[in-house]
Amino acid sequence: MQEQQPTEQDALSPTAAKGQPEATYQERCRRFAAARDLYHRRSVWNANLNVALVLAALACLGRGFWFGGLPFFLAGGLLFLGFVAAYIHLGRLDRLEQRYQTLWQINQEGLLRRSRDWAHLPSRQSADSAAAHPYAADLDLTGHASLSHLLSTANTPIGQATLRGWLLQPAAPAEIATRQHAVAELAPAIDFRDHLALSGWLLGKSQSSYERFLRWAEGDAWLAARPWLIWAARLLAVLALLFAGLQAIGLVSYSLWIFPLAINLVILGVYGRKVHEVLEEVEARQEALRAYADLFGQITGQRISAARLQELQARLSVGGISADRQMRRLARLMPLVTIRRSMLFFLIEWLTLWSFHTLWLLERWQRVAGRSARAWLEALGEMEALAALAALAHDHPAWTFPELIEDRSLVLQADQLGHPLLPPAACVPSDVQLGPPGMFLLVTGSNMSGKSTLLRALGVNIVLAQAGGPVCSSRLCLAPLALATSIRVQDSLEQGVSYFMAELKRIKAAVDLVAQAQATGERQPVFLLDEILHGTNTAERQIAVRQIVRHLLALGGTGAISTHDLSLADVPELAAASQPVHFSETFLEGSKGLEMLFDYHLRPGIATSTNALKLLKLVGL
Repeated sequence: MQEQQPTEQDALSPTAAKGQPEATYQERCRRFAAARDLYHRRSVWNANLNVALVLAALACLGRGFWFGGLPFFLAGGLLFLGFVAAYIHLGRLDRLEQRYQTLWQINQEGLLRRSRDWAHLPSRQSADSAAAHPYAADLDLTGHASLSHLLSTANTPIGQATLRGWLLQPAAPAEIATRQHAVAELAPAIDFRDHLALSGWLLGKSQSSYERFLRWAEGDAWLAARPWLIWAARLLAVLALLFAGLQAIGLVSYSLWIFPLAINLVILGVYGRKVHEVLEEVEARQEALRAYADLFGQITGQRISAARLQELQARLSVGGISADRQMRRLARLMPLVTIRRSMLFFLIEWLTLWSFHTLWLLERWQRVAGRSARAWLEALGEMEALAALAALAHDHPAWTFPELIEDRSLVLQADQLGHPLLPPAACVPSDVQLGPPGMFLLVTGSNMSGKSTLLRALGVNIVLAQAGGPVCSSRLCLAPLALATSIRVQDSLEQGVSYFMAELKRIKAAVDLVAQAQATGERQPVFLLDEILHGTNTAERQIAVRQIVRHLLALGGTGAISTHDLSLADVPELAAASQPVHFSETFLEGSKGLEMLFDYHLRPGIATSTNALKLLKLVGL
């Protein structure tokens, strides 16, 4: 039975019900795998056909040469033409196989994101370090098993950098609202997001850096500032060919063509190096130009209604200059540049000053479209960042978009708040409220009960909310917030910084940030402090922690503090300003001995149990 070739529409048609991301990804993986396997079988069959056609052509030509006979030569020629056609078709089949393999992998990664399989989920994060950021390490915003890792669907450097910037720098309320509308529209547009990821994926290693290309595109045209040079190159090439032709037909008996070629050598010696340096700037990105054109075409061809998405589309065709057409036009010029790698290029260059003519064509493109290239790439980066947040919204239909409020007395209120980096099946949500200013959440509980996870859940959801994305909550209201954290502290042997001094520096930075936010009045300061100052003795720690909390509250801050120090709630002024909550655990004596169980449910009040001594027993100490 003949196999039916799948169409693009068949392979990309929606198949799963809304709200079932696993089923959607599984069905799409099945379709793409079927298309990939079909094209693989066709490719193998076509490769065998190529071998058969070559052997048959050689046999016919050999028969013709050996025994003579025009029919055998004609048959050999026809078979060779058949081989050429089959070889071209084989390349098309291989590209289709690779296309569907990539689409399968893109959707397979959707399943890995849902299960938080960090070991197998690829990370395409920007190589830039976020070590100096005040809370990126505390909240796992970058690195392995981080928020950036979860959102790692952007494939271009500009897309990765844009998304990273959104996570590390909160947006203004109006900007957040426009991003939310765009993300909500892109969330169900899985076909568009897959095609966007596919085009970016196919860039491969050719996208290592785009700044080198932009430096040339936005720079001044070198050859245009020396118009005499391009006219000289044209005139000398014509004269060399003309004199050579006249001598060849006997009208001129002297080798006059030597004079223009000698001048060519002088021009190459003086200006050739600079021309080749300019061409190198463009050639470094030549493999990516057509892929970028495809990306721009995907964006401009998408039917959209959100204001932010329409704005991005408009930025790709400012002044009637279409980004995808211009990038394809530039890509078509690249073979003229890459011919310089030919072994015979020196002869061509000597006779015609080929590089000068090529540079003139490139500078024509530069004058028309070069100044727009950065804006095009920035629009692409924003679209990829929005698509990454949209994938998060698609993968978690129970999540919601936060509501931005101007009432600073509330600060933050969340229903069923969970940690976005936990697998959905393992996430235990809690109702949490921060505020009003001057109040704080006092989180107590035994070791491993969930205190630090709650603080990170608050922080990561605030980051997502202020990036314009969905949050792991059934309802979240928050004012514009400025985060200050001290959760993950490390000493430094290299810098000679003790753990306690490292803690002090982190807390000082958090206090300064709260003070700065309060002074500007643009954002309400929120602090998240996890077991601070446990690098010193108990008596001094208790005094110091109380002083720090008083100071933060006096600055108008609010937030959450986790601690094992239950006496913090006994200080009258702190007790009046705190909302105590806690986590607890249960111990069971089973067949394997003592077992400890956590339910990770947040409860009101101060913790009533501890587990340090029981943990010692549990590990055999």
